[in-house]
Amino acid sequence: MPSVTRQTSQPCAGRYIGCMKTFRSYSEVSACVGQEVAVTEWITITQEQVNLFAEATGDHQWIHVDPERAKAGPFGAPIAHGFLTLSLIPRFFETGIHIEGARMGVNYGLNRVRFTSPVPVGSRLRARLTLQAAEPIAPDGMQMTWMVTVEREGSDKPACVAESLSRNFGAPA
Repeated sequence: MPSVTRQTSQPCAGRYIGCMKTFRSYSEVSACVGQEVAVTEWITITQEQVNLFAEATGDHQWIHVDPERAKAGPFGAPIAHGFLTLSLIPRFFETGIHIEGARMGVNYGLNRVRFTSPVPVGSRLRARLTLQAAEPIAPDGMQMTWMVTVEREGSDKPACVAESLSRNFGAPA
């Protein structure tokens, strides 16, 4: 079966802002190609999250973990690691998109990622999830390509823009 690449100006059965968009079938997913499907709820980035991420990754650069020094630095405050922002994508999918009947979903990778503005500690982030492509995969799954735009409240520029690939398995009812 060919990849679905339909572009349309019709709404995708209603965009969901701050709540989960539920699909009942892969055909419902395919019908949304080219559409912004969901806008997630805001989440707040804390210094504790930044510190834990630094511990997990070994990236202890002062712009992230030294609030006093960071105040005098180029951003005026400690900032989240770019990869911390990127690592929130699964959380945004978990809270923004649900495919009924799929037994599991996996991250399949990324095609493009850009960190377009810093995320100071205390910032609130949310994601806009736009479905770019949906392709059936054997035996009972679907591969989806999503444009994920991570927004920082009060900023004109997104914090991160990423093309994310995911796969779901198990035929929805």
